[in-house]
Amino acid sequence: MLRKLLPTIRPAALLFVAAVLSGCQTLGGSGLVASSAPTELTAPAASAVAGDLVPRFAEQIGPGTATIILKADSSTFGSALEASLRTWGYAVTSEQNSKDPKAIPLAYVLVPVDGQVLARLSTGSIEIGRVYTMTQTGAAPASPVSVMKRS
Repeated sequence: MLRKLLPTIRPAALLFVAAVLSGCQTLGGSGLVASSAPTELTAPAASAVAGDLVPRFAEQIGPGTATIILKADSSTFGSALEASLRTWGYAVTSEQNSKDPKAIPLAYVLVPVDGQVLARLSTGSIEIGRVYTMTQTGAAPASPVSVMKRS
């Protein structure tokens, strides 16, 4: 019985552990975690993960409703995320001190765990996370989407 439940419990446990541990990585006054992604993440996997998470993000904040502030980096996932956000109609800037009052700072974290990757997008008001299994052609969702809203 436990063996049947283990595949279901593992992704949920990964999300819980990552959410608890990520509280230790906050940035200054924004309360967001520092963006990071594993360097071994392939471009097809990064595109698949970003392409899956951005629509879920848009469901929470509305499609193309704001400028997204994404800290510039050279990671494969950062580039894929920016491209996916632009495809969904968002303006994306790396200007951390944007004068736009509706601008939304966005951070991401991808953590490899047991051959899978936990991916999370965070703003000041929501966090969206999901576990992915890496495949030959990219990545496939291995858990339901987790959404946490802050007040």
